[in-house]
Amino acid sequence: MAVPQPRLGANRYRIQRKVGSGAFGDVYIGTDRNTDKQVAIKLENLNVHNSVLPYEYRVYRHLRGVPGIPAVKWFGELKRPNVPHHMLVMELLGPSLEDLFNYNGGRFSVKTVLMLGDQMLARIEAVHAKSFLHRDIKPENFLMGMGSNTYKLYLIDFGLAKMYQNFKTKHHIPYRQDKSLTGTARYASLNAQQGIEQGRRDDLEAVGYVLIYFLRGSLPWQNLHASTKQQKYDRIREVKQSTSICQDLASRVCNVFEVLPWTSL
Repeated sequence: MAVPQPRLGANRYRIQRKVGSGAFGDVYIGTDRNTDKQVAIKLENLNVHNSVLPYEYRVYRHLRGVPGIPAVKWFGELKRPNVPHHMLVMELLGPSLEDLFNYNGGRFSVKTVLMLGDQMLARIEAVHAKSFLHRDIKPENFLMGMGSNTYKLYLIDFGLAKMYQNFKTKHHIPYRQDKSLTGTARYASLNAQQGIEQGRRDDLEAVGYVLIYFLRGSLPWQNLHASTKQQKYDRIREVKQSTSICQDLASRVCNVFEVLPWTSL
């Protein structure tokens, strides 16, 4: 009896159900036909303008082996009959922090927030050590692991990541202004919203906003209305600049935020 040959490339993975979508493509749960294990599959139309997935794959490849960064199993082209797609296959992870936050009734305890914050900062520090900024820090981009890694936090979605220094020479990117916002306005740093080139401190400031969101249950600049996206961004920036986000929080928690690393970067 002939021994079945292992499947290769895109044919190795069976796409099953869609679990998410965004500006840069759709995410599915799939199965590795060779091992029968589940995987995460990200698809992007090959003909889309300003394709992102090949770049994201290169960032993941650069971060390979960094704790809390999901492992990439395969990247290539999926030849569908009508529209070809870029296909990125990764290890399957568990729920996002946003999912867990909502499941928990929209609030985390101080202990939980500090424990999560410790892991979040460790992930950001490791990415920065590899010369990259994430630039889209938000609860949806932090996922828990599965199996033996249930309590391990992972950082995903590097489509907006940017190298902030040459990893060989360590030369930093130059200061620039008048840049459009990159990231999610709710958690973006004030500098990012003011059009200033982002640096490490901006990822860290975004982590601070996420942690305060977990403690308060919301941020003061949520649910603002405006006629255009730019007007909404402007309103969010104005409220961020004029609001004390530590109001009503325990003083010991505010003390933690006051000494976070972005104050000295």
